[in-house]
Amino acid sequence: MERRRALKVLGIGIGGAFALAGGGLGVYYAAAKRDTGGRIGFDSALAIPPLAGSAPGEAGSRVFTLGLRSGETAFKEGAATRTWGVNGTYLGPTIRARRGEEVAFAVRNELDQETSLHWHGMHLPAAMDGGPHQTVAPGGTWEPRWRVDQRAATLWYHPHVHGATGDHTYRGLTGLFIVDDDATDALNLPSEYGVDDIPMIVQDRAFDRDNQFEERIPLAGSLGVIGDEILVNGTLGPYFDVTTGLVRLRLLNGSNARLYNFGFSDDRAFSLVATDGGLLAEPWETDRLHLSPGERAEIVVAFEPGETVDLRSYPSPEYGGASGRLDGFADLLDICRFRTADTLSGGTEVPAVLGSAPDLAAEEVAEERSFVLASDRINDRSMAMDRIDFGVREGTVEVWEVTNDNGYLHNFHVHDVQFQVLTVDGETPPPHLRGWKDTVMVAQGRRYRLAMRFGDHTDPNMPYMYHCHLLQHEDDGMMGQFVVLGEGEQVGAVPAAHDHA
Repeated sequence: MERRRALKVLGIGIGGAFALAGGGLGVYYAAAKRDTGGRIGFDSALAIPPLAGSAPGEAGSRVFTLGLRSGETAFKEGAATRTWGVNGTYLGPTIRARRGEEVAFAVRNELDQETSLHWHGMHLPAAMDGGPHQTVAPGGTWEPRWRVDQRAATLWYHPHVHGATGDHTYRGLTGLFIVDDDATDALNLPSEYGVDDIPMIVQDRAFDRDNQFEERIPLAGSLGVIGDEILVNGTLGPYFDVTTGLVRLRLLNGSNARLYNFGFSDDRAFSLVATDGGLLAEPWETDRLHLSPGERAEIVVAFEPGETVDLRSYPSPEYGGASGRLDGFADLLDICRFRTADTLSGGTEVPAVLGSAPDLAAEEVAEERSFVLASDRINDRSMAMDRIDFGVREGTVEVWEVTNDNGYLHNFHVHDVQFQVLTVDGETPPPHLRGWKDTVMVAQGRRYRLAMRFGDHTDPNMPYMYHCHLLQHEDDGMMGQFVVLGEGEQVGAVPAAHDHA
């Protein structure tokens, strides 16, 4: 943050920074592009996060116990890496629950500093959200509970400590949260977890000479921490052995800052079937898919017997701006190898009809709001823990217009709701933005109109967050707070901060 602000205060852009540094930075810039295509050994089987166990609780609920702890993880030869994990040393188990089910958690902080777990994409009471107001002190236990009331979707959990979200996430406190429902179960989609329904938490990491994580921000970069090696479910150079004709990949961009442009090494087409908030109305066939940090996508890929193909991230020069090369937009990165058996089981057809399209465009709009992302702020305001920026009314639909006026990439995440992207610069959004979303990439200078309905879980004092999900930007203050108000309620005051002990 300080480097970016210093350059802005001095009136120095990227080109000016190059001039100041002379030829040395020019050499640095030229060497910044990374290409690992065909250079990864893919000699480790892809780890599949275990499904989280649970125990019966009160009123028919299921109770999940999650221990946040430190440890060491062997990612490569040599010294083990100091990491954090949930019920393990790195990452956490996949939590799975059904729509309508009551879930409860015992989140035990076994670390030496306070942290939290936010249920990203979940509709739930603000006091259970796991944001910066629900931190857990060292040695403490937090016990949220709620009824799952949303469509089947691939969600996730991660820390959300104000000012430290990036650091805590980078250390390894991340996992998936899959919501199931009857409508999705009835579709003929690959659904056997770890066999033809594969979780893929994609993260970039940098290692020092002792194999320890480095939170490395590129000189004159604009996004935050960018790593030069790719982990999938905590595995470097992973391969997956395919045994079915169709495979469903649940992709999560779990990186702090890196943008991925997913595609296969042979440019084969695949079907996008779901985005952040669940199924699309119909599959969209493509050979490239951008995901910014925090976004999820479910894709279905068809394979033939006896072949080998690699999942890659391709360059994205159209989004990088002046500093794009430094922030990884020119990189080509091999991510995971798929090796198919000589005989594959199952069908090869993706259902033509999946779900229903978002339906808020024709709804009466109670309020329109504008959000401008610039200079580590939203609407020229930096995050303040004790300030509620506004209140929204329960049961109403609002339209939020979000604009990036910063010169480099941002995205926008809203807690509690899934939204519909109505337009991008006044035009119909592209197919990958026509489903339910909770996080959307916001390219420089473009206007995104988002429609969202605020349901139950009113609370005039406990806020939800809206923010950029590039974690350095979030930690630097690009975040605000809102509350959901019931009839007759007015915006209150945030309760005094406290840890769950």
